[in-house]
Amino acid sequence: MSPELIEREVRRRKTFAIIAHPDAGKTTLTEKLLLYGGAIQLAGAVKAKKEGKSATSDWMAMEKERGISITSAALQFEYKNSILNLLDTPGHEDFSEDTYRTLMAADTAVMVLDAGKGVEPQTIKLFRVCRDRGIPIITFINKMDRPTKDLYALLDEIEKVLGIKAVPDVWPLGTGFDFKGVYDLRDQQLYLFDRTPGGKQKAVFRMAGPNDPSLDEQFDAEIVTAFREQIDLVENGIGQVDKNNFLLGKETPVYFGSAVNNFGIELFLNKFLELAPGPDHIPLRDGNYLDPINAPFSAFVFKVQANMNKAHRDRIAFLRICSGVFERGLNVNHNRLDKPVKLSSSFAFFGQDRNTVDTAYPGDIIGLVNPGTYKIGDVLSTGNTPPLRPLPSFAPELFATISCKDTLQLKSFKKGLDQLAEEGILHLFTSRTIGGGVPIIGAMGKLQFEVFQRRLKDEYGSDTSIHILPYGISRWVKKDDRSKIPSNANLVEDLFGNMALLFDTEWDMNYFHKNNEGIELLDNPPLED
Repeated sequence: MSPELIEREVRRRKTFAIIAHPDAGKTTLTEKLLLYGGAIQLAGAVKAKKEGKSATSDWMAMEKERGISITSAALQFEYKNSILNLLDTPGHEDFSEDTYRTLMAADTAVMVLDAGKGVEPQTIKLFRVCRDRGIPIITFINKMDRPTKDLYALLDEIEKVLGIKAVPDVWPLGTGFDFKGVYDLRDQQLYLFDRTPGGKQKAVFRMAGPNDPSLDEQFDAEIVTAFREQIDLVENGIGQVDKNNFLLGKETPVYFGSAVNNFGIELFLNKFLELAPGPDHIPLRDGNYLDPINAPFSAFVFKVQANMNKAHRDRIAFLRICSGVFERGLNVNHNRLDKPVKLSSSFAFFGQDRNTVDTAYPGDIIGLVNPGTYKIGDVLSTGNTPPLRPLPSFAPELFATISCKDTLQLKSFKKGLDQLAEEGILHLFTSRTIGGGVPIIGAMGKLQFEVFQRRLKDEYGSDTSIHILPYGISRWVKKDDRSKIPSNANLVEDLFGNMALLFDTEWDMNYFHKNNEGIELLDNPPLED
């Protein structure tokens, strides 16, 4: 395939993730982007309702019941001749590790803020991951039709808390109950929106100039006067979005709207296409970037998911294509196994729906049927393995033993443990000294334990019991240090054969380190193991 054709396809791709604190409206915004992108005809109800339709990206039973995103879903759709790959990440902080890994597969992040709450803790954590990877960030301030903070205070909070300049690209006409639309600061057009029941259908918009006399006829003089004064302050005091500064991570373009009522969504989507970069900047360990067009085919596994569709009962490895062209049946080198593999069963996903993929390009996300060949972090390539930056892994902070209640379910229990642990939703350990040989699970939050049990029940027919352990800190150790570990240490082994130590408190960990200075304690599994 010619470099010209590859370049044309690469330029069409926009691969992005949406990050937010829980309840900021991330999943609702996802639905509405799909609605305006023509990918769905009716936006799903995010909150669980008896007669409602669950959100397209949330396919698991618990997601539908609770109205939250637990897994990361890959959704691809076409809009205005662009191919958008949307990575819908979990918003709940207990699943932050899955979110962090998914962000490694994105080229742009959309940061959703609640207009009434501003920058919240989980937003700060996710922002830092994007900053570390060099992912440019576009901000969408949501829920403008509800009580909001002072808009200038919101912009100031973004700059002070996150350390990035916030530059509005649109400005709202009114806030709260008086929120009537948004003004495009570049095109100098005012977009007025009509509410629609439940926000389920496209809202019809009208346009008028900012000084159109009809504004004074339609809206209260106080709202119009304040709006015109604010526009003058923003234009003269802040200036316009600088795309180069945005790409360099120095500033974030800011948009306002209400996802649940469709206010500002279509305009935001159009602006996103203008600003968001293509799949050009996959960072390497040496600080350089991978060439997506001229380099041989390469891709990495950022997610493994079991039982996405009960009709198939298979595992799927999600692959982010970094360079070259994917063609079904392609023979590649598998870096971890150090052997060739054939990529034959490949799919694109939209929620639970899957379609066979014959060809894909840098920026695309595809799924491979995984018989156990692929694990998170694997790199596949037709040439030399590119030195991609490793995916993040975090030391769990909660631990529990898990056992099967019914011995007749033991086989399915073990299968479920292995397959769900491969997904990386929690860590699976074994130990000779802790829990009497019963499997140990480690997580960042209690909800992970609940989800793990529920999925073992729903997908593998295994009823389980969980016993919380007293440990609150874990650290991995290098292979060369294993012989130095004292016999009374709380030693465990993870799914990949790496050894880790568990401690009750930080004081216990520091005490151990003081008395065993020759043993290095690692936040992440050692790469050489």
